[in-house]
Amino acid sequence: FQLVDQNGRTVDQTMLEGRWSLVFFGFTYCPDFCPTTLATLAATQAQLGADAEKMQIVFISVDPERDTPQALKDYLSSDGFPKGVIGLTGTPEQVAAAAKAYRAYFQKVGEGDAYTMNHSLTVYLMGPDGQFRSAIAHDLGPDRSAELIRRAMARG
Repeated sequence: FQLVDQNGRTVDQTMLEGRWSLVFFGFTYCPDFCPTTLATLAATQAQLGADAEKMQIVFISVDPERDTPQALKDYLSSDGFPKGVIGLTGTPEQVAAAAKAYRAYFQKVGEGDAYTMNHSLTVYLMGPDGQFRSAIAHDLGPDRSAELIRRAMARG
C-alpha cells in the first residue's frame, strides 16, 4: 500500500517492518466500534507492559473524503486512545488498494454529509517482517488480546 500519515508523510507497507503492528480499518466519524477498538487497544498496551514498546498501532481510514491527515491527527490525539497511533489515509483508490491487501471490507452507506461507513472490525497482528500473524477479534478484550499477542511474539 501507499498512503499518507497524519503528519502528511507518504508511507508504504515497509513502515510495518522492524516492529510488531496492530492494523485496523475505521474512520473518525465512526460512532461506536472505532473508538471502542482504540480504547481496547490502549488497555491491551497497558496489559502488555514492556512488550508494548515493540508494537505500533496503525489506523487506516476507510473514509478518505472526510479523514484528511489533520482530521486523523486531531481524532487520534483524543484522551483514552493509545498514544502514538499512526493514522493513514489517501485517495479513494489508495484506501481501496490497502483494504484489498488486507481483505478488509468497507462500504459507504447514505448520501450527503450524513453518510456513514460500514467496515470490517478485525484487527490484524503483523510481525516485524511485515507479514500477517493473526486476526484479533474487535471484542476479544484486552486480557485475551494481550495473551494472543504475547504468544505470537514468543513464536517470532
